[in-house]
Amino acid sequence: MDTSNWLTIVGLGEDGPDGLPSASRRAVEEAEIIIGPPRHLELMGKTSAHQITWPVPFRDGKAALLECRGKKTVALVSGDPSWFGAADTIGDWLEPKEYRVLPGASVFSLAAARLGWQLQDVRCRAHHAAAFDRLWPEIAEGRRFIVTLRDGQAVDAFANWLVARGFGATQLVVLEALGGKRERVRKTVAHSVEFDDVIHPVAVAFQVEGDGAVLTAASGRADEIFDHDGQITKQPVRALTLSALAPRPGELLWDIGAGSGSIALEWLMSAPDTRGVAFECRKDRAASIAANAEKLGLSHRLTVVTGRAPAALAEHAKPDAVFVGGGLGVDLLDWLDGSLVGGTRLVTNAVTLETQALVAEAAKERGGKLLKIDLAEAEPLGAYRSWRASRTLVQWSVTL
Repeated sequence: MDTSNWLTIVGLGEDGPDGLPSASRRAVEEAEIIIGPPRHLELMGKTSAHQITWPVPFRDGKAALLECRGKKTVALVSGDPSWFGAADTIGDWLEPKEYRVLPGASVFSLAAARLGWQLQDVRCRAHHAAAFDRLWPEIAEGRRFIVTLRDGQAVDAFANWLVARGFGATQLVVLEALGGKRERVRKTVAHSVEFDDVIHPVAVAFQVEGDGAVLTAASGRADEIFDHDGQITKQPVRALTLSALAPRPGELLWDIGAGSGSIALEWLMSAPDTRGVAFECRKDRAASIAANAEKLGLSHRLTVVTGRAPAALAEHAKPDAVFVGGGLGVDLLDWLDGSLVGGTRLVTNAVTLETQALVAEAAKERGGKLLKIDLAEAEPLGAYRSWRASRTLVQWSVTL
């Protein structure tokens, strides 16, 4: 069976077939099968092709689509399928030679056109299913966003999220059914949304206003953003540790003895496509790590493993960098040295005299850099102030 280009993914707008470019129109006219959600099939109207309704959720349509293999098939999807669209999911199911993509105008492009915004200056995000908390690391006063939402009710939920974050003064532009006969553009303010008739598909555009909490882009975020039981790498040491770990786009970190997960979470905040695995032997702390990741909108990039190293490490993809926050011993060090891919960066902070002696000897044998960290913070002492010293740390960083 010749499976070359049997599928054409066509981006369809709210203006239906009238808005299709010639190549997309020709693909529809030549199709034996057209598969799409009910709204898209209704927009397309009657054709000579056999029509199949795409189920909900979207991934449940895989079996029906694959049954069409070898026949001229058109999959109708919204806007630009390759930008936060269906082409990503469908592409996971097929070989590249099996399909082609014919995009239409995206919701983001249409929204920017209505508002007179330059799209390259706007953060475009899809939140049909993703938690709104994923936006928090990007939120800052004055930044512009266009966000697609699941349905009309999600507009109110999103406004409530902005209010809870301290940005209730933000003006929202609610954009409904852009490009079609039902198009509607309305303005409101996050703290007083009163629309109860928002239609799908819907997006909101906004420029952030308010004095809510904004996360710094520098490593060493405030300790207060992490829930913990005292087991946390404190802010200044965390900044030095992230500097030593030197995260790069696309890399994977193992955070061993993760405690609150602050090192792994800061690693993830360093770039949008980094990934992490946090290993923690205590179930309560592992649950706290997961909660911190959820709150910071990072749970989709962090795997939390409850278990003790090195036994818990073996089944996971090899990392680009490793941080050992607690419990470094000879056995773990030997396992890491013998099991990891050459070029893996290792950083550990030693608190006890015994562990400091271990890393000093390890540095002598394996090389790397030793850094002694002595920190003191001013605090009141009667009518005056005095320095309160933190425990001395010895940081060892090495490339295995």
